[in-house]
Formats: sequence, structure tokens, C-alpha cells
Amino acid sequence: MGDLTGRIALVTGASRGIGAATARALAAAGAKVAVTDLKAPEDLAAEIGGWARAQDVTSEADWAATMDWLRAEAGGLDILVNNAGLFLMKPLLETSLAEWQRLHAVNVEGVFLGTKAAIPLLAERAAKWAGGTAIINLSSMAGLVGSAGAACYNASKGAVRLFTKGVALELASSGIRVNSVHPGVIETNMGQEVIDAISTLGGIGANEARNSAAALHPLGHMGQPQNVADAIVFLASDKAAFMTGSEVVVDGGVTAG
Repeated sequence: MGDLTGRIALVTGASRGIGAATARALAAAGAKVAVTDLKAPEDLAAEIGGWARAQDVTSEADWAATMDWLRAEAGGLDILVNNAGLFLMKPLLETSLAEWQRLHAVNVEGVFLGTKAAIPLLAERAAKWAGGTAIINLSSMAGLVGSAGAACYNASKGAVRLFTKGVALELASSGIRVNSVHPGVIETNMGQEVIDAISTLGGIGANEARNSAAALHPLGHMGQPQNVADAIVFLASDKAAFMTGSEVVVDGGVTAG
């Protein structure tokens, strides 16, 4: 997938699911990894030999403090994984403005703030690597196609997709590559939220909802966090040196049709 020896990575929303799997995969590839979440993932940091910090990705001040902390603790930054995110599947007429604002604060503003805060550190070390430094933003298959009952989530993840492309063009000459990853339904806590929403909106039982979620994917099953983590490690490495502004889809074929 790619050798990341000597690189310093930051993964947000790393307490569980795709974030935790990504932190482990980056560390296994040789990176030193800092992990953040609303509560510092201390156990994960100890497991992978990295650093942990509590962070609210919607706070600009928290992002500035996190960058200062990274410079002091790790000496810089080579890889930023903007993973922290929320899920919402709810009919539009039942969705409040507060729910819309909270969803976008985390899913969109968190990516904006993280990217902006990390650029100076990433630029400092870009010349150190053949493929430069890297930002990987977690979007979703919901950022590529619409879903009934998920318009607000579609909007947030679609924003991440195009924000990624715009920033990729802006930063191309600086040696910072910016790409997005678009998972399908993954076996995580958020994946369970998707299943629960299918059950509620469809008026069906939990087992039927799980089967319906699996059947969405032409491969016939939901994905594993490691499937997404492997794609992120690739994008972070020099093996993806000629990729920026790209969208890597890990959705079991959902959006292929």
C-alpha cells in the first residue's frame, strides 16, 4: 500500500470505526500518528505508539492549538485525515435548522478549518517526500449520489467532495496533495446508524434492514473499516504521488451503476 516511515499523521474522529482503523493502518505503514476526538483516544495512542488529544473539530481555536501541539510534540505534519463526521438520515420536513447546522459544522466546517490550519505545517515538509504531503478528506458515496431521506447528509458530503477538488487545485504547486474517500455502508457505529435509519424509515425489522443495507452493494455485503483505511494509506503515500483532486470510491459498487 505504501511506506510511510518517518511521516507524521493526524487522524480526527479516531476513537472508533474508520478513524481508529485508519490510525492503526497508518502506524502499521510506518507513520507516527496523532489521534484526536472529543475525548482524547488515549488507549489507541498507547496501542500504536502515538499521541492523543481532545479536539472539537468545529472550533477554530482548537485547530490552532492542535497544530501548535503537533509542532511541539511531533515536529510537524505530513498527513492530515479529516475523518470526524456525523450521520443524519431523516425526512427533510422533519429536519430542524439546528440539525442541519450541527451536521454541517462537523462534516463541512470541520474539514474547512482542519485543512486551513494544517496547510502551513504540511507545506513546510512537502519537499521532504517524492509525493509531497497529503490531506485525505472523508466524504461518502452519499457525496456522489442522492438518497431519499438523506438530503442534508448528501449536501454535507457533496460539499466535502468539491471542497477537496478546489483546494487540490489551489495547493498543487505547494506540494500538498488533497483527495477524498467515499465509503459505502461500513460495519461501524455509523454503519449501524444507517441500518437503524433504514429500519425506521422503511418500517421494517432490524434484520431486514441489515439485509437491505448489505443488498445496496453489488458485492453483496457491507464494507469493513480496514477497506477504507487501506485506501487512505495508499493516498497518503508516494504511490499516489500523481493523484490530487481525486475521489477514491470504496462502496462495493453502489455508485457504479
